Amino acid sequence: MIEKTTLNTARAEAFADYLLDTLNKSALSLMISIGHRAHLFDTMHELNYATSEEIAKEAGLNERYIREWLGALTTGGIVEYSPETKTFHLPPEHAAYLTREAGADNMAVFMQYTAVLGQVEDDILTCFKEGGGVPYSKFHRFHKVMAEDSGQSVLSSLESHILPLVPGLWDRLKEGIRVLDVGCGSGKIIVKLGSLFPESLFTGLDLSAEALATARTEAASLSLQNVEFKEQDLSNFDQTAPTAEYDLITTFDAIHDQGQPLQVLKGIHKALKSDGVYLMQDISGTSHLEEDMQHPIGPFLYTISCMHCMTVSLAQNGEGLGAMWGEEKTREYLQKAGFTSVTTNKLAHDIQNNWYVVRK
Repeated sequence: MIEKTTLNTARAEAFADYLLDTLNKSALSLMISIGHRAHLFDTMHELNYATSEEIAKEAGLNERYIREWLGALTTGGIVEYSPETKTFHLPPEHAAYLTREAGADNMAVFMQYTAVLGQVEDDILTCFKEGGGVPYSKFHRFHKVMAEDSGQSVLSSLESHILPLVPGLWDRLKEGIRVLDVGCGSGKIIVKLGSLFPESLFTGLDLSAEALATARTEAASLSLQNVEFKEQDLSNFDQTAPTAEYDLITTFDAIHDQGQPLQVLKGIHKALKSDGVYLMQDISGTSHLEEDMQHPIGPFLYTISCMHCMTVSLAQNGEGLGAMWGEEKTREYLQKAGFTSVTTNKLAHDIQNNWYVVRK
């Protein structure tokens, strides 16, 4: 029997300080999200020291709200303030991680998840009490944020880092092959691929009608004739998938939140040609909590998992694997699905994902 430990006052006070810091930073994540969505960081990056009135005028926004927002970011150390002139400044070192110009380094995009997930807190609490899950339809703006996240983390590296993971893939895409993206969401990736490789044919599958409507609109705006999107529940994809039809199948951060992930992987195996390639992006967990404690964004990923990935799977009476199912279990599922060759790749600039090149 483990004896009850006594209170260490110094440790308790240090933890209280930690919680205060957490409180402040969680509040800042909301303010950073608003700053991103309102293009305020982009506006301030173009200005030197400026008053709240000047910032509001430049951004075309209400000064009173700008002033209070600046108060939060100034006290939070995000924005610099000159008391003498009552002006505010976004240092270039901070702009490098907060503006759209920063590309893949723009951390402000991720701050949006705090507000999006907060909207389903009551539903998640009900699940804590009663079990079950929260369906995709409850997540307002989630697909938009995911699309923006993917746009800067995947699209920015698609040509330079991701496609080169498969030797010869670029040339095959130029010549013309059939490609399937499973769990395509808003379709940004295959719309990009469709634009790059007009001789190849691309199909995207997803459960969300809302996300697919966005995908179709974007494809139509570019007059793409080689891209199509289909709404499909993938729970029995092992039965409904076509046989040996695709040269390349991709999933981008999509397998772990499926209701029946193994059936999806079996369907992918079935749909892939014998000499085809399955390119799979998924979260870089380890399948072991004690190892995940070292992950630089472990708390964030487990929160996303608890409040989205796991719960949307459980809402489909699924497994509820969660985002942090990890490489070990990923390989186990791929083997059960029938794949024999799995290579794990990590990109130097990407702390969040593993990139698996998988073959039959």
